[in-house]
Amino acid sequence: MLFKLSFKNIRKSFKDYMIYFLTLILGVAIFYVFNALDSQQAMLAVSSSTKSIMKLMVSMLSGVSVGVALVLGFLIIYANNFLIKRRKKEFAIYMTLGMGKSDVSKILFGETVMIGCISLGIGLFIGVFASQFMSILVAKMFEADMTAYAFTVSTDAIIKTVIYFGIMYLIVILFNTVMLSRYQLIDLFHAKRKVEKNRLKNSYFAVLVFLLATLFLSYAYYSVTLDFGHLSESKIMIMIGIGCVSTYLIFWSLSGFLLKMIQRARGVYLKGLNAFILRQLNSNINTSVFSMTIICLLFFVTICVLSAGLSVTSSLKTQLTTMTPVDINIYKSMDWPEEVYPPEQVEDSRLSVWEVLDRLNVDKNLFQEDWVDVTIYTAPEYTIETFLGETVKTASEKFPQMDFSTAEEIMSISEYNMLAEKYGLPTYTLEEGNYIELCDFDEITQIRNEALLTGRTIKIGNHILTPQYTECQYGFVHISNVHSNSGITLVPDEVIESELGNTLKREINLLAADYRAETKEEKAQSEEILFSINAEKLTQAELTCDLDAMSKISIYESSIGLAAIATFIAIYLGIIFLIAGAALLALKELSESADNKERYQILNKIGVDKKMQQSALLWQMGIFFGFPMFLAVIHSVFGIQFAQNMLSVMFRKEDMIGMILVTAAILVLVYGIYFTATYSGCKRIIEDR
Repeated sequence: MLFKLSFKNIRKSFKDYMIYFLTLILGVAIFYVFNALDSQQAMLAVSSSTKSIMKLMVSMLSGVSVGVALVLGFLIIYANNFLIKRRKKEFAIYMTLGMGKSDVSKILFGETVMIGCISLGIGLFIGVFASQFMSILVAKMFEADMTAYAFTVSTDAIIKTVIYFGIMYLIVILFNTVMLSRYQLIDLFHAKRKVEKNRLKNSYFAVLVFLLATLFLSYAYYSVTLDFGHLSESKIMIMIGIGCVSTYLIFWSLSGFLLKMIQRARGVYLKGLNAFILRQLNSNINTSVFSMTIICLLFFVTICVLSAGLSVTSSLKTQLTTMTPVDINIYKSMDWPEEVYPPEQVEDSRLSVWEVLDRLNVDKNLFQEDWVDVTIYTAPEYTIETFLGETVKTASEKFPQMDFSTAEEIMSISEYNMLAEKYGLPTYTLEEGNYIELCDFDEITQIRNEALLTGRTIKIGNHILTPQYTECQYGFVHISNVHSNSGITLVPDEVIESELGNTLKREINLLAADYRAETKEEKAQSEEILFSINAEKLTQAELTCDLDAMSKISIYESSIGLAAIATFIAIYLGIIFLIAGAALLALKELSESADNKERYQILNKIGVDKKMQQSALLWQMGIFFGFPMFLAVIHSVFGIQFAQNMLSVMFRKEDMIGMILVTAAILVLVYGIYFTATYSGCKRIIEDR
């Protein structure tokens, strides 16, 4: 009997449950999709190192899922609280007819179980199909072979989803039982008369608070963007705290002066139903300052996380194409000091990379014939501090961890141009008595440019050189996943020839080459031969030197893997936070509509037509939904700039407009779905005479 009543209640009140169902179904689907990645990565043909990165990503997403479950659990309880509030009078009637609280609890138990089963079933169904599209995204991101692709269903993800959401529903059942046990019959009958207190505020004080909050926010915006160079970890946390408190104060103060300010514009206030709309809106904001703050911050995090997370992959792929122009760099240190190392080690240190490979009997046919080897030199008296001169003070404040006593790297112009031609980079002509400073690390480039603007001269042995350009030129020597060249000085060949063995010493010999192999599999085999060279093989060849390498394949695999982790976590958290914020707004508006039903009935009685009532509701909801998103967008303008500055440590600043548009599309889609569903629900509530 009670089970049958529960089923009838759900069928009868399905429209009341629309937002609840929507949130649960989306939550289940997204939870399944991101926890089913392990079944997808198992079928993709990738290298062993990529598999290990994918396993790391899956384990990190599993950890993030715990936090996601907590957010969704809070949403479920909040939504359930709304439904209980809507049905207090119904429960009072049940109890008047002779039902005990335990019987009512059983009805709620039956409804919760049925809602859980329905939402789990639909959510898993959507998730299973959505996860197939995720397979394509994973394969594209990891450049995997999808010839072995097959439709998969992750049993582990289904079990995990059922367990997590089962626990949430169990908590909801306990919550319902506790709530119902505290209600008295008289409270249930008069529930609609109890509304949240609307505390009046002094409008002048509210304006003052608003101005102060705006001032503090402006300071926070300035600190994380224009004054980014002076940010420390502790100051970042302070700025986050200022942003959160200021956001709360803005919503608090708006509810204190916004209505009175518009009331002075009589032509606007008295037009149509504006007076009714504004009073309703003012009451909504006044009773939901804290929740509006949380929602605004959730949207802010969503916009920043999605924009930055998606841009990481885009920027990294573009950067990798530029920063890995050859298949491999093999390098070794040279000219070990005689006073520190034994003679045999000093002798071996003088060998070039090519000579070491020859001694190891490495087949040189592994490489194409256009290989290039270059040497990097150092001079003990020519350090970063020497180059920067007086500007070193500014540099040390900006980079306190940097060792400015490190010797600067020096190359001959002819050797660099050979390497630049191989890399497809600009070559340079250097006039006698001049030098060129190369740098592609943006933050360091700015500091070096300050020194170059002063006409900074350098001294290498007997040669005094002046800068040919007043700013750093673009270029690099080592292939990498990031722009990491913090400075290389190009000097005329005669400086190297005359000072080698005196002031200058050889620091590194580098071989840049492409494999003769053409396919990725063949290149991987060539690479396996080179990377199998270890200390034991060097010892067997009677070599007492070092040899190291960096390859395009290894850089791609590690970099794309890290970018994928950042992207998937960003998408996961971003969408969950967006759903959470939109659902909170929707439930708040539905709750207010239930409380304000009688006010709309009064409008109907005094002759306000249905179309005007619907228009008033639409405007009220549009502004209520728009306030937190509007402030979140303003926050995000500066938050994205901060994210760009943070990412510029690893990547050159890229235009994020594409990723911002993608984020905007996701926001419009999810926000639009919730807004439409909420408007439909609110309209049905106020029209239910």
